[in-house]
Amino acid sequence: MERVTRQAQVFILSAPSGGGKSSLARALARDCDRVMTSVSHTTRNIRPGETDGVDYNFVDVDTFERMIGAGEFVEYANVFGQYYGTSRDAIVGNLAAGKSVVLDIDWQGARQIRDAFEDAVSIYILPPSLEVLAARLSARGREDDKQLQERLSKASSEMSHFNEYDYLMINTHFEDALLELENLVLNGKRPTSADNFDVEGLV
Repeated sequence: MERVTRQAQVFILSAPSGGGKSSLARALARDCDRVMTSVSHTTRNIRPGETDGVDYNFVDVDTFERMIGAGEFVEYANVFGQYYGTSRDAIVGNLAAGKSVVLDIDWQGARQIRDAFEDAVSIYILPPSLEVLAARLSARGREDDKQLQERLSKASSEMSHFNEYDYLMINTHFEDALLELENLVLNGKRPTSADNFDVEGLV
């Protein structure tokens, strides 16, 4: 059965690294024909298994900074020494075509998106615990112990911005989190997974 959103909107997904926002955004777009993910630009190196133009638009620093100067980004930030940014045209073009856009961005980018799109709906995704987050990061096998600790330290800082978002979700089990996200995007149903969760104890 085809699933469609009631109207084209911008949805912001944020989470600490390893929180599952990228996987959830991709799965949401896969399940709903009228929801698109926005492919961000970045200056970081492409990783094994990634595809240019699908996972990210990979560009060099000079190109990225030229795009900044030309006002091509609706939001951008420097994260772990690398630029990440969202093209304004990519969002506006999809909205004009009647498709909602899901943005996988951090809290800095979320602030810029909310300034540019007043009707944007923002969702912060939290892990059930720091131990689970550490296990997920370790399982990716991308960082050594020092880098892993740096990401966990940054995660605590990032999660402290949860109260800037419209909705809060706990990603304990991926399929449950995806269903909750789809119910929000497609039906406007408020997420409830964080209702009895001790957020302050996590951040």
